[in-house]
Amino acid sequence: MTGNKQPLVVILGPTAVGKTRLAITLAQELNGEIVGADSRQIYHYMDIGTAKPTANEQRQAVHHLIDVVNPNENLSLAQYQRMAYAAIDGIHQRGRLPLLVGGTGQYITAVEEGWSIPEVPPNDALRNKLETYAKDNGADALHQRLRALDAEAAKKIHPNNVRRVIRALEVCIETGTPITELQQKKPPSYEILTYGMEMARDVLYERADRRVDMMMESGLLGEVQWLLDREYTPTLPAMSGIGYKQLAAHLLGETTLEAAIEATKHITHDFIRRQYTWFRGHDNGILWHNSTALATDRLIQKTESWLKAIQ
Repeated sequence: MTGNKQPLVVILGPTAVGKTRLAITLAQELNGEIVGADSRQIYHYMDIGTAKPTANEQRQAVHHLIDVVNPNENLSLAQYQRMAYAAIDGIHQRGRLPLLVGGTGQYITAVEEGWSIPEVPPNDALRNKLETYAKDNGADALHQRLRALDAEAAKKIHPNNVRRVIRALEVCIETGTPITELQQKKPPSYEILTYGMEMARDVLYERADRRVDMMMESGLLGEVQWLLDREYTPTLPAMSGIGYKQLAAHLLGETTLEAAIEATKHITHDFIRRQYTWFRGHDNGILWHNSTALATDRLIQKTESWLKAIQ
C-alpha cells in the first residue's frame, strides 16, 4: 500500500438513504467487513427504531460495533474511536477490506481525522446542573456560557444540541482547558476512499416518512414499551433517539400516538438536514452519489481500481 497505508472505504450519508444495502453488496464483492458508525445501533434491544441491520443482513456480511452496550450504559466518543480502530485493524490482519458505514458524522470524522479526544469521565452532578440551567434559561443561554469559555467550540456546536454543549462545558470546567485545544488531530495510517450517498431532499423525506410507517408496522411501539418495562427510562441518552423519545411520551400518556408519529417524522427531517450540514462541513474528499440512480457495478469497479492503485 502507498506509504505502508492500509485501505479504508467509508460509506456515509443521511438516514434512510440506502447505506446498508450498498455496504453489504460491496462487502460481498470486495471481501470486506462492515464497521458500524451509528450512535444508536450500538445499543442492545434497540433494533427497529435504529434501522439496525437485520439478522439476515448481518449473515450476508460481517458487522462490527453493533449491539455493543445496554441502553443504560454510555459509550464515549473516545471509546467508540478505539473500538473502531481495533475493528479496522483486525479486518486488515485478516486480509480483508474494512468498510466504515453510518450516518453519525462525529463517529466517522473522529476516525478519519484521528481526533485526540479528551478522556474526561462524565460528571453527572455537573451535567444535571447544566441541564437544569438550560431548562430554566434556555439553550441559547447555555450556549452563551460555552462561548465565554470556548468560543471555537461554540462556533462548531449548534445551540440546540444541548448534549454536546454540556459535554464541551464539562470538559472545559473539569480540565481548565477548552475542548478545542484538547481535540488535536493525528490522522490514522489509512488510505481512505469515502462515498457519500444522497438523493433529492423531498424524495428522501418521503422515503424517511415511509420508513417510520414501516417501523410502526414492524412493532416499534412494542419495542419502546419493552424498554420502558425494563426501566430503561426516557431520561437515558439512548432513549433520546428519534422515535423512542416520542413514542415513550405517548406510552406515558403525554401525547397521542398520531402526534408522536408525526413528531418522529418531523424530527427525522430535521436530523437529515443536520447530517448533511455535518458532512458538508467535514468533507475530506467525499465522492457523492445519488442513491436513486446508483450504478453499483461501476462503484465496485471504481473501488477495485482504487485498491490496485494504492498497492
